[in-house]
Amino acid sequence: MGSKTIIILVILFISRFARALNDPDSLDDFLSDYAYTKVSRPKTGILYNISAPANFSGIEVMFIRFRTRRFWLRGMNFSTFQIPPRILPMPFVKRFYVMYQNLGNWSSYYYNVPNYTLVTPIVGLLFYNATNSITRNSKLSLRVNKDPILVYFPQIFVLEDHKNVSLQCARFGANGSVELTNMTLENACVAGDQGHFSIVMPMATAKKMERFWKWWVVGFGVGIVGLILVAFVGVVMYKFVKRKRIGQMERQSERNEALDTTWVGMSKMPSATGIRTQPVLENDYVP
Repeated sequence: MGSKTIIILVILFISRFARALNDPDSLDDFLSDYAYTKVSRPKTGILYNISAPANFSGIEVMFIRFRTRRFWLRGMNFSTFQIPPRILPMPFVKRFYVMYQNLGNWSSYYYNVPNYTLVTPIVGLLFYNATNSITRNSKLSLRVNKDPILVYFPQIFVLEDHKNVSLQCARFGANGSVELTNMTLENACVAGDQGHFSIVMPMATAKKMERFWKWWVVGFGVGIVGLILVAFVGVVMYKFVKRKRIGQMERQSERNEALDTTWVGMSKMPSATGIRTQPVLENDYVP
């Protein structure tokens, strides 16, 4: 590879990195390119966990290479995605890459829904043509024949009792398109194609829950401080009563028994009167 080719590749990589900082579609291309550079010759059926660049710390990336025939017969379970059999990539190719993304704390930076708040990180399921290196950034669509794709979200960032909260599934497609659907399964969304997914809730509900959460934290803190103060006052009162009782016992003992005093050298000290029991004979006869 000549020096000019290397320079061109470096320039392309830098330009894609700059676009990835602002555009979610460019971020997908950048992360796929980055994954390919980390694993130059990926093997079919092997899952590769890729560490994201330091500039994108917090993003999780994994990918796997599949044969279309095997994928059609068996489907796959890929992290939080459950893909049933009888699904084909479109247009049809013999091999393809499946890319998984978890944007973590970058989720709200790249994706948002007007008047809604994200309550889970954005997770992505993307399919790429793996026929050759030239088409590796060519995204594929999916044709779902029967059972849909399930996207599981093990952690939803709302209060424990979120059954009465209006949660919806959001699918983010190309060019900023957003599709909202009702949640029909516990902590899971149903999908009919690739894309990025999250669970959202109305912003008004989120603000109410945020205020409730703040008051709950304040009340909990005040309760803890109150318990500490009650415990402190209890300890002080216990010591005061104990000391007072000991003082009463000492004064009572001083009143019950008065001791004489005697001089020992130059010091005057208390002294008890000595009483000796006199011996008494049982009879007057002494042999």
